[in-house]
Amino acid sequence: MLDKHLIGQFRPLAGSEQMITGEGYRITVLSSCLFRIEVNKNNIFTDEPTQIVFYRDFPKVEYSVSGKRFIIIATADSSLCFDTKMRKVFWAVPKGMKRRTKCDNKGNLKGTYRTLDQKFKAFELNDGILSKRGVAVMKDNTLCFDEKGEIIPRKAKGKDFYIFAHGHDYFGALKDFFALTGNPPAVPRFALGNWWSRYRAYTQEEYMGVINAFEENKVPLTVATIDMDWHWTDLNTKFGTNYPGRPLMENPCTGGWTGYSWNTDLFPDYKAFLKWLHDKNLKTTLNLHPASGVRWFEDMYEDMCRELGVDPSTKQDIPFDITDPKFINAYFKILHKPYEKDGVDFWWIDWQQGKKTKIPGLDPLYALNHFHYLDNGKDNKEPLILSRYAGLGSHRYPLGFSGDTFTNWAILDFIPYFTSTASNAGYTWWSHDIGGHMFGRRDDELYLRWIQFGVFNPILRLHSTCNELESKEPWRYGRVAEVFAKKYLRLRKQLVPYL
Repeated sequence: MLDKHLIGQFRPLAGSEQMITGEGYRITVLSSCLFRIEVNKNNIFTDEPTQIVFYRDFPKVEYSVSGKRFIIIATADSSLCFDTKMRKVFWAVPKGMKRRTKCDNKGNLKGTYRTLDQKFKAFELNDGILSKRGVAVMKDNTLCFDEKGEIIPRKAKGKDFYIFAHGHDYFGALKDFFALTGNPPAVPRFALGNWWSRYRAYTQEEYMGVINAFEENKVPLTVATIDMDWHWTDLNTKFGTNYPGRPLMENPCTGGWTGYSWNTDLFPDYKAFLKWLHDKNLKTTLNLHPASGVRWFEDMYEDMCRELGVDPSTKQDIPFDITDPKFINAYFKILHKPYEKDGVDFWWIDWQQGKKTKIPGLDPLYALNHFHYLDNGKDNKEPLILSRYAGLGSHRYPLGFSGDTFTNWAILDFIPYFTSTASNAGYTWWSHDIGGHMFGRRDDELYLRWIQFGVFNPILRLHSTCNELESKEPWRYGRVAEVFAKKYLRLRKQLVPYL
């Protein structure tokens, strides 16, 4: 079984008095504007929590039912017409409106998207739960959780969706959405300050030099991010392996996306380094790409073998399997908790390795976010992760990492819209690569405008690739950009008490 702290808390059962059941369908009146529709020809319905929906125990709401084939379910604020023969919603009358509206998501105000990777300009986002027409539809074909906290396939294979008939009461719709799925958690205070991050193979001394430079320039930081070069990346050179390289990238990363052992060539005393960062009042996060599992050269390989019943003398890879409770327990206990004791405060889950697992339909990113967030909150700690968006319900696992933003005006023009519409899907904690990550132009004004946007963004995380022209220290830019970038980064610190 999963360790106790990795078992989520759910309240998935709605009151039976709120349900209208017929041949092949079940309708649940959750609130005066929120309806759940289930269609299954065998009358098998889902009472378990799903990846999106954790809570259906809403307070009792008064409603009436009239009609035979076309039944009309009416509450004090809205009504819904359901065709019992065709088993589909015919129309809804949303709150504050008199007209009947099709439940087809036209007029949807959009939500957000998994990543900004490879996006050079504006693009269409996924649907949210708000609509200009007053009715939005949220489909839930996600998997379920069992009583042991494990993610399992659905028993019912029919349709399961929710009608938000809140009209233009958008805050009311979000309130019901959060009651259904869980509230966005508060984040630790330190996350609201300025973050330093860069994809570069720093040495221990170089990284400390950068932090000292920020201090000397009176630019406050609260979070220090160490990208993937904290661990071994050129495995062929170090361990004599034969992994394929990445010829188009400046860092060859030969098989080294995944790693759990500190690169002692770069960080000869990582414990002292982490302590030094903490002494500077900085919290620390490390980058993770766990897809390749645990290989024979990792420091924790033998411990993982013992935990999972593998003979270490075989040097066989321990595959990454986020569907196996035994692996999940060992993954946190052996690979992560020791480093947290050494001074790693939380983890940056930089998953880019596909959407498939041994359980059909389970995106490993969702499972990583869910279990990492629970694990980081162990022992009443205020939990935090940095990870990519894994669909509706992801708002429960802050913070969001939007990917490698391109350094151009078109993306900077798009990203305020991208950030604000995310709240239409309840996703309130986006963290972008402020300043742009790569593939753009060196432009002082572009850099400064990014910084100014970042100050009023949910999270201000400076980040860039290893290209020297992309680094985001203010003093690497022209004098005007430097002065004003410093001014706005200092303003962010002043805003923290209000945030």
